[in-house]
Amino acid sequence: GLGVPFNIASYALLTHMIAKVTDLKTGDFVHTVGDAHIYLDHIDALKEQITREPKPFPKLKIKKDTKNIEDFVFEDFELIGYECHPPIKMKMSV
Repeated sequence: GLGVPFNIASYALLTHMIAKVTDLKTGDFVHTVGDAHIYLDHIDALKEQITREPKPFPKLKIKKDTKNIEDFVFEDFELIGYECHPPIKMKMSV
C-alpha cells in the first residue's frame, strides 16, 4: 500500500544513480518483500488500487554527467512519459 511503491521508486533511482557514476548499464530491479502485511484500515483503498489498469513505466533521464553520487541535485533528473492515476488516500498506521 504505502511503503512498497516508495521503496521501488527510491531504490530504482539509486540503481540508476550508481550506474551513472560507475559508467555501467542498469539491469533488472528485483524487489523482495519480507513480512508482507496489510493493515485493516487500508483494505478498501487496496481493493480500489488493484482494479486499476497499470500505466506504462516512465523513462528516467539523468541530465548531469558526474562521478560523485553526492553531487546530484533534484534538477539533474527528468521523468519522461510519467502518467499516474488519481491518488488513493491512506492513513499511516502505527
